[in-house]
Amino acid sequence: MAAAKEVGHAITGGHISGMFGFFFCEGPINNYEQASEKADTAKFARFHRAMLEEGVYLAPSQFEAGFTGLAHTEEDIDFTIAAAKRAFARI
Repeated sequence: MAAAKEVGHAITGGHISGMFGFFFCEGPINNYEQASEKADTAKFARFHRAMLEEGVYLAPSQFEAGFTGLAHTEEDIDFTIAAAKRAFARI
């Protein structure tokens, strides 16, 4: 989330173990109603597309959770972070 904030995006989210999620808005978000009212779904769509162009496949809705697992290597994580920094800067 720091990478998004560095280039001026309002973003909030969280994680539990290997499950994560985020919304393009000021937080916190505690339930679906808040998320559906506050989150910038158009910005998420642009970010999702930018990540696809970077070779990172995320869930297509910000209302879905993302998951990491034991199959993901440190290199995978580093690749994703670098891709996200580029995507945040473009949207």
